Amino acid sequence: MTDTELARALRAAALLEGDFTLRSGRKSKYYLDKYLFETQPNLLRELARRFAKYVTPEVDRIAGAELGAIALATATALETGKPFVIVRNAKKAGYGTGKLIEGRLERGERVLLVEDIATSGGQAIEACQTLKSAGAIVTAVVVTIDRQEGGRQAIEAAGLRFEALFTTADLGIVKNE
Repeated sequence: MTDTELARALRAAALLEGDFTLRSGRKSKYYLDKYLFETQPNLLRELARRFAKYVTPEVDRIAGAELGAIALATATALETGKPFVIVRNAKKAGYGTGKLIEGRLERGERVLLVEDIATSGGQAIEACQTLKSAGAIVTAVVVTIDRQEGGRQAIEAAGLRFEALFTTADLGIVKNE
């Protein structure tokens, strides 16, 4: 599948129109429902192939924030053979290990964070802070779709490298849509 074909398929699968409140609190006339593309094996496989290009020899591990990026991290791990970890949004309350990072992560490991949609960049920044607190070195944040609403700038301002497989412009989505 070409990038153009994948962009069209992502738009067809995930674009919802209406009145939405995003995680950032912003209002939008459209919503990209990541679960509608992440649960499609053919699209997930194509995304994993593209994320794999960022898994250079310097990357020890892949990370994905719950819940949206778990499928992306899993698929990328399967594509590359690199292990992955899941970064929780909050510790489990009173049961299990109470960890913020699930899976094995050693201090000093170089980690690539994969993410679904970047709007404000807040989720990715939080996940990177959790990884850094655990002793990881985040090599980059790679998102499936950049909504082009400040996420790139916020992530880069946090001292992180930012890459996007696609932007809303690539999907033919205009801001007032």
